[in-house]
Amino acid sequence: MNRDTTRRALLGALVSAGVGGAALSSVSGYLDSFAPLSGRAWHGQTRSVPETVSSPHGEATVTYDDYHVPHIEADDEAAAYFAVGYTQAADRLFEMDLIRRLMDGRLAAAVGERAVDSDRFHAKMDFRGSAEASATALSGTRTETLADAYADGVNAYIESGPEPFEFGVLGYEAREWTFVDTLLVSTQIAWGLTGSFETLRRAVLREKLDESTYERLYETPFDHGAPIVRESTTGTVDGVDEFGRVGRTDAVRGVGDGIDGAFVDWLSAFEPPPLWGSNHWAVSGEHTDSGSPILAYDPHLTLMAPPVWYEQHLVVGDVDVRGATFPGIPFVIVGENTHGAWGFTNTGADVVDFYTYETDGSRYNYRGEWREFETETRTIEVADGENRAVDVRKTVHGAYLDREVNGETRHVGVAWTGMSGTREAEAIYEFSRATGVDDYRAALRKMDVPTQNALYVDDDHVFYKITGQIPIRRVDGDVVRGDRVFDGSAGEAEWEGFEPFGPSTWDGFVPFEEKLGVSDPAYIGTANQRPVDDPTYPIGQRYASGFRGMRIYERLDERVESGEPVTSAFMQSVQRDTLDVRARMLVPAILDVRERLSESTDRWVDALADWNYRMDRESEAALLFHWFYEHFRELTWTDDFEASGLSEDWWPQEWVLVTLPPDDEFFGGDRASVVVEATEAAVERIESEGWSVYGDYHRTTIDHQFGGQLPALNYPRYPTDGTAYTVCNVGDGANHGSSWRQVSPMDGESLSVIPGGQDGSYFSEHYDDQLRRWADGEYKPMSFDVPGEGEQITFRGETE
Repeated sequence: MNRDTTRRALLGALVSAGVGGAALSSVSGYLDSFAPLSGRAWHGQTRSVPETVSSPHGEATVTYDDYHVPHIEADDEAAAYFAVGYTQAADRLFEMDLIRRLMDGRLAAAVGERAVDSDRFHAKMDFRGSAEASATALSGTRTETLADAYADGVNAYIESGPEPFEFGVLGYEAREWTFVDTLLVSTQIAWGLTGSFETLRRAVLREKLDESTYERLYETPFDHGAPIVRESTTGTVDGVDEFGRVGRTDAVRGVGDGIDGAFVDWLSAFEPPPLWGSNHWAVSGEHTDSGSPILAYDPHLTLMAPPVWYEQHLVVGDVDVRGATFPGIPFVIVGENTHGAWGFTNTGADVVDFYTYETDGSRYNYRGEWREFETETRTIEVADGENRAVDVRKTVHGAYLDREVNGETRHVGVAWTGMSGTREAEAIYEFSRATGVDDYRAALRKMDVPTQNALYVDDDHVFYKITGQIPIRRVDGDVVRGDRVFDGSAGEAEWEGFEPFGPSTWDGFVPFEEKLGVSDPAYIGTANQRPVDDPTYPIGQRYASGFRGMRIYERLDERVESGEPVTSAFMQSVQRDTLDVRARMLVPAILDVRERLSESTDRWVDALADWNYRMDRESEAALLFHWFYEHFRELTWTDDFEASGLSEDWWPQEWVLVTLPPDDEFFGGDRASVVVEATEAAVERIESEGWSVYGDYHRTTIDHQFGGQLPALNYPRYPTDGTAYTVCNVGDGANHGSSWRQVSPMDGESLSVIPGGQDGSYFSEHYDDQLRRWADGEYKPMSFDVPGEGEQITFRGETE
């Protein structure tokens, strides 16, 4: 079906299905907006971006390449970032607007009743106040100047450019973009990577489970032997001894007053999905065919239409930088310049603390003194619905979240490093200008949030460092971990040097020099596993199970030990690696019970017997293992956790499951019987669906915000390889996984790909033109060459 045919079909779908949220006030007005080729919803889809745009900041040129990546050239940075703002808005304005609305608690004004709960949470957390504090911290910097020029570019598009389709659907217009809006997007990134209510879940679990069960399911370190920094890691290692001293005392059992499972379930809806993560690894010139380092990187986030990342190339003065950013952020966040390449994976650091208080309704007790909450009443506007008033309360520690649950009001105070005035926007700007590892390291000092595993390579160096502000907590003089709810009225575990919604000195936080880092290792890899192989290492509470990290190191170790040089092609093959370590650990258990299985499973178990454990789309065995594992997991945990009133969201991680002893009580003392039942159930499910191979089930499920009402806006469903636990990271249902793939050899052309397309307009040929490449594990060039021809926008100074 071509785009014109789909446009007509889409019109029919709109009229018949209706659009939720801010529907137009009358049927006639609604239909007028969608009148074929003339109504408001089509207006922006039937005319192109102007060839010439007036700019108050001077001249710039944007030339789009074959994949609609803008190559921006200017002599002045402000002129360049004005052009960045205009081009991002032209391609992703609706996405940008939704993010700022989400974080500001103003989403319901656009989409209606369904967003009221979200707006209430985001207002109470006062992410707007966090962004405003960061704006104050950055006042007078070059970063602020360029972000203002970027905002001017966004607003120039809002004023004169074609309106994105979605605004016509919802019936509202975008308001002016500001520097604070850019920082709201930055805050969304930081919260998405570090915001966690894991501490509250742990507190509830300690109450629900006996101590020994809790310890072995949630506190026993994963013994995979593949931390980021291993005993065999070469190079100069910093921060292990000093940083390892933090957090040696045991956590205190017990739940803070007012915390229960239902309250935590509500809060958990507003933290990032548990399977978010990332991979990156780098190999030094000692082991490459060229003698120069190579970096491979793929961050794992939600897969959506349009994608979360936007690629851009900027040439201005001595700066030549190309890579990916989040729409709404002016600067390249991950990518490379002509001197080096870099990326980030999530560290899993615990940077959120929780407090309960003695309260009397309008006041809370703090250190023996009754204090008034700092209170502001905000209005949640609801499109086509009743507006709501929400009280935004704060304590000395930060935000105050309260909610009525089962007839009782529950509350918790929240301190999060991102609530303060933070400088990550300045750090990101300076990455683009780094001319070597020393510049990059200096910029990292300003990356207050989020806490990340930073990895950088240039012609001569590989550099790894944990970055971001990490608090040191003390109770009665002793350093403690943050995995308990603290007594806010007693002032327990307060963060020295932290000022919520204001300027922090960070005096009581781990110094930059004491954070784990490695200079010039032969090779190093990160996949959200724990940073070092120390059972009491205190950075975080929950790391990835380790399957991806194990496999990355297996591939790197094998290659280096073989003596064969590492190449770009090899790094790509690791990024596409589909071997599932879970299968390697569990398939022998299935084969051991073969005689107990029914004849209907023979074909499928035969496939397992010869399988290489790779989750490939054409594999029968991969299909069986996927559904075996789903049933095996359910059969193991469901009854016991339901008996404690806990849903699947509370189950232990995958490493715990695959390493449970065969006679464990969660198997009823008989894992073999559970394996038999899970295998039989898997075959029954597969045959009832008519699937033959993994790719029949495992297809991209990458949807638009309106995909439920307008399926035509969703991306095509392509079969793809991988799981959430393979290096080729594509989650169950393929709606989360590798959101950007990058391979950067320092001696040759880099490669990249996104799961979709650059242009957020459904009617653009670049709406999903990279999706098939991404699904098939292919790449496109990531060149520094500016195209000699192609679609172009010329920005002219307003005095010309």
